[in-house]
Amino acid sequence: MKGILFILIFTLSTACSIQAQDLHFSQFFNAPLTTNPANTGFIPDADYRIGVHYRNQWSSILAAPYKTVSAFGDAQVLRSKIENGWLGLGAYILSDVAGSGTLRSTQVYGSLAYHQMLGSGSLVTAGFNLGWANKQIDASKLTFPDQFNGTFFDNTIQNNDDILSKTNISYFDMQVGVNYAYFPTTDVYINIGYSIQHVNSPKESFYTDNTGDRDSKIPIRHIAFVSAILKPNEKVIISPNAYFSTQANATELMFGLHANYNLEDAGNKQLIIGTYYRWGDAAIAVAGIEINHIRFTFSYDITTSALGQFNNSQGASEFNLLKKGYYTDNNTPRQALCPQF
Repeated sequence: MKGILFILIFTLSTACSIQAQDLHFSQFFNAPLTTNPANTGFIPDADYRIGVHYRNQWSSILAAPYKTVSAFGDAQVLRSKIENGWLGLGAYILSDVAGSGTLRSTQVYGSLAYHQMLGSGSLVTAGFNLGWANKQIDASKLTFPDQFNGTFFDNTIQNNDDILSKTNISYFDMQVGVNYAYFPTTDVYINIGYSIQHVNSPKESFYTDNTGDRDSKIPIRHIAFVSAILKPNEKVIISPNAYFSTQANATELMFGLHANYNLEDAGNKQLIIGTYYRWGDAAIAVAGIEINHIRFTFSYDITTSALGQFNNSQGASEFNLLKKGYYTDNNTPRQALCPQF
């Protein structure tokens, strides 16, 4: 009975994810371009950054766990050409493998954003990205209702309607977003952002276009976040963050904070520790280290929902590697907009 109950819970949660949720990271604060295209070039403490991200979910209960890999880079350009402003250029790649049917998703996006200072203590940004997405599925690893003969699945399909008409689909996608940052002093930085994903409502279906309700459009996804960087003293910088996403009938709310502790006077070595909570799903522990502007962050999702009794509360693990830098000489960098050591 316990095994049957687990199958029901997992099937329902997976079905909801397939219908309504895009790829997502627990370390949303380390995935700026996937969260909001207006984050492109929105780098308060550097001129450019590059990063890689890896997420492994449900490996404790699935033979084929969900694995997501992302790589991104963005930079500020034309700072000397635009008065009190600049452009942000960037790109990112997402690759995801999910489930026993080996559903593979690949997304490639390029993004552009415009940033304008409002006086000396605030900044407004608008941006968009355009991308290409591809999904593939291995139908030989799937089972259909007609294959069940009362005892087991015999791989014989009685109804041809169950067979996927396509196993490889591609489409173009677009997202838009805005940001506002407020930094009244060198010790306070507050950022609010909002983005809309899939504004062109692309179609995504492994069935032919004449199958009526099987021909689906990707629901528009709304994402809002608020973050801050606060420096209470010369040894500690605190970063509280909150994130909310809604798409079709699925919602996600995350909040928490992490802190950087200065291990050296110049801030060249920092210890990172924090905690976050995904409402109704998981508590997330965060730890990391930053050395000479290269930061490594690890997080682990501890399941708090009903699924926890089946996966022993072992949810997902994530790894993020991020490098930031300045165009100018390291001895005379541009003035940062946010608190620094």
